[in-house]
Amino acid sequence: MASANLTVKNALLVTCDAHHRVVENAAVVVRDGRFAWIGPSGEAPEHGEVIDAGGAILMPGLINMHAHCGDSLFRGLVEDKPLEAWLQTVWKAEAALLGDPQMCRLGAELGIAELVRGGVTSVMDMFWHEEAGFAAARAAGIRWAGGGIFFDGPGMDGRGPEARLARARALFDAGHEFCGVLPHGTYTVGPDSLSAALALSRERGGFFCTHAAETRAEQETVSARYGKSVIRHLDDLGALGPDVVLAHCVHLDAEEIALLAESGTHVALNPMSNLKLASGFAPVPEMQAAGVNLTLGTDGPISGNDMDMFLAMRLTATLHKATSGDAAAVGAREVLHMATLNGARALGAEDRLGSVEVGKEADFLLLDLRAPHAAPLFDPVGHIVYSASKADVRDVFVAGRAVLRGGAVQGLDVAALMARAQALVPQIRASLEEE
Repeated sequence: MASANLTVKNALLVTCDAHHRVVENAAVVVRDGRFAWIGPSGEAPEHGEVIDAGGAILMPGLINMHAHCGDSLFRGLVEDKPLEAWLQTVWKAEAALLGDPQMCRLGAELGIAELVRGGVTSVMDMFWHEEAGFAAARAAGIRWAGGGIFFDGPGMDGRGPEARLARARALFDAGHEFCGVLPHGTYTVGPDSLSAALALSRERGGFFCTHAAETRAEQETVSARYGKSVIRHLDDLGALGPDVVLAHCVHLDAEEIALLAESGTHVALNPMSNLKLASGFAPVPEMQAAGVNLTLGTDGPISGNDMDMFLAMRLTATLHKATSGDAAAVGAREVLHMATLNGARALGAEDRLGSVEVGKEADFLLLDLRAPHAAPLFDPVGHIVYSASKADVRDVFVAGRAVLRGGAVQGLDVAALMARAQALVPQIRASLEEE
């Protein structure tokens, strides 16, 4: 990641550190891509480019812990279906188009452009032709956590299961910043492949991420096949632990929540997707009380239609008040940490990402406060979670280097990406009509 030197002054700093420290009229100095100084604007030792934040909120970049950026090409294609029926249609469309790695690259770049405009600086992504995602992230300048996909039977990328382990090894060999293995799920990947993927990841010091306990139908399938629930099945395989990220975790009992907490397993919540696919409500207050590290994701842009982390924060902070009957069930500060510091912890990078602190890498955004919904402003943290919008994101920096300036994505030609995606509509529609 290219480093940079700059000074940002006149900001309302929301650090997202362990104490949620907020500093008015603050400045940060970035040297070689890291925060080198934080303090009052009037005392800032200016270094490099000087940016006047104009009173905007300066906060850490958001960390999206579960996405499928490549599915941007199919946004809005499949609506009003539960997960299982929805997947059959999605996979048919993907199979018709995604044998070509360049199609995955196009979808990934379009999705990343959306993420950048929404303040995301790091994303964990699971999609076909894995190398296309890493290349798209490099072009845009964001951090990408990806790796080898595992799937029993022919994948939508045209590869069979016999090629997956070698492909995953090659991705580790490439030396990516965040690399792991991403089996699709316990109902689409058998125990032998799950174990092989896990062994490789632990040998290489990577992460293990899979969909888990998303729907009741998934639980029923796995229980009928293996005689135990999804989480217990993963536990028996040794696939729980501090190097594991489980997406969704909607259908859990108390014992399974305890297993996640005791093992240090991380959970990526995806409230918008769970609502739209009628998957249910994750037991967030219960997981939180047990000490599970909860992070936030958006899932893909066909299960939620966008990848909006501000919406994910607001839903997480409000849904569980209603489902629990407790208005204090999930607070704004807890949710903001889910989108920042907790995500960094799940990436194994809490020491360098997730908050604005001296010594950490300068991944941050400026959030505009000049819209009517920002006045009056009493609590910046509450504003971010309950009022702010991705449309308020003005500038985004990764290691001090701008990836969004004045709302314009710096590393990608967004208009060209949109035109190329729109031109594919007839082909994608035709794929669903074929027998």
